[in-house]
Amino acid sequence: MRAALVGLVLAASTAAAIAGVARSEPQRFGGGRQFNQGPPIDFQGNTPYDGRFVFVRLRYDGGGFGRRGAPWSHDYPRGEVHFTKILKEITYVNPRLDGSNVLSLDDPELFNYPIAYMAEPGFWYPSDKEAASFRAYLKKGGFVVFDDFRENERGIGGSGHWDNLQDQMRRVLPDGNWIELDDGKEAIWHSFFEIPNPMSLAPHPTYAGRNLRPRYFGLFEDNDPAKRLMVIANVDGDISEYWEWSDTGFAPVALDNEAYKYGINYFIYGITH
Repeated sequence: MRAALVGLVLAASTAAAIAGVARSEPQRFGGGRQFNQGPPIDFQGNTPYDGRFVFVRLRYDGGGFGRRGAPWSHDYPRGEVHFTKILKEITYVNPRLDGSNVLSLDDPELFNYPIAYMAEPGFWYPSDKEAASFRAYLKKGGFVVFDDFRENERGIGGSGHWDNLQDQMRRVLPDGNWIELDDGKEAIWHSFFEIPNPMSLAPHPTYAGRNLRPRYFGLFEDNDPAKRLMVIANVDGDISEYWEWSDTGFAPVALDNEAYKYGINYFIYGITH
């Protein structure tokens, strides 16, 4: 996998940078219902590899929510458009702002990119070929973020989303054991911002009344927490929902900022490990 040397710097005023950059344009919720919808964003979709950082979203078959579109596409593209603006603003990473890539797990292009993101893994059921390719990607140094799923909502075959993700990852990494990342000591919580209490981020206000408590689980290389984290799963969490809505004023600026901190830490960790 191609690697890049990345220099990092924290902006003098993180809150001001995040609020000012992300709140630049109205957006759509979940690909369907609109909230303060503005003009379409200038976004060209998949871009040829040129060595720059590109946000990669993983595409898969199955599931659907009518107007909200395929589960893998939730918060697309506004979530990643806003996130990459923040990434560029407060770090030395030079991401593409004019597009991101949507790739399947068996696409050879995936191996050009060290980090990938998947939404709604409760509906994900990879083919044997995809599972094998995903295994190779992780073993070669890839890092994946699973986001936007609720533990007890029904997914593939009526199983809970979290149960389905665990089932599918057993096909990808048969010997992998999930470890909860709840004490704030793991390196991912200190890769850029200091997040001493990762359990403190509340669910996005669009999930009001569901009594959710986000938790974070990881799969480490050789199941050793002292080695590289290959996968992180935001159980009962949805940080990209904050990214998508962050220019609308729907959630308090402080919560939007916190969600960006989690994302920045994930991606900086993925680049540097």
